[in-house]
Amino acid sequence: MAASIPKAWLEALSRERSASWFTELCTFVEGERARGPVYPPEVDVFAALEHTPLDDVKVILVGQDPYHGPGQAEGLAFSVRQGIRPPPSLVNMFKELAADIGCPAPTSGSLVPWAKQGVLLLNTVLTVREGEANSHKGKGWEKLTDAIIRTASERCAPSVFVLWGAHAKKKKSLVDASRHRVLEGVHPSPLSAHTGFFGSRPYSKINDLLTQMGRPPVEWTLP
Repeated sequence: MAASIPKAWLEALSRERSASWFTELCTFVEGERARGPVYPPEVDVFAALEHTPLDDVKVILVGQDPYHGPGQAEGLAFSVRQGIRPPPSLVNMFKELAADIGCPAPTSGSLVPWAKQGVLLLNTVLTVREGEANSHKGKGWEKLTDAIIRTASERCAPSVFVLWGAHAKKKKSLVDASRHRVLEGVHPSPLSAHTGFFGSRPYSKINDLLTQMGRPPVEWTLP
């Protein structure tokens, strides 16, 4: 796998980068790409780390794995490329964004503007086979992304960890809750959004927590 961990994270993840399981993971992903489409493109696998350097992190929003449709995934949890129709979970996020803080509907589903403000949009698995959700689960990505979450907990200034749904909530044990704030909630998926995501006002809550910790709030409005 030619894609490499961005320099701003490399030192913190050097032990993981040199581990035998990481080499095996890279070999697996390379083999998958040789057999057929894998998303996101190789250049975007570590886009979340590229857009949000370790020293800039103030919010960590944990997703599961990339979108598996052509042209969708851009290496950020929940985000899709400009020009791509937002998937249902992202549509629900935008609905709650409007209800929570009055943001107008964005013209793009790309969340890069959030990432550039310090919102680490981290999937726990960073690649996926076309058309097969969770197809790269259990191949090693979780070891790396757990290390990323732990590193953010250990090294970052007080931050907000956002855990939506049962999968993300399992990562709570990786976070030092004495230093950071953990915001747990319902996943925005159509299967669950009506059971507590809608009306939860996560965006204003995140900003309130950041302000309490002396950190600047996120400007959630998207283009």
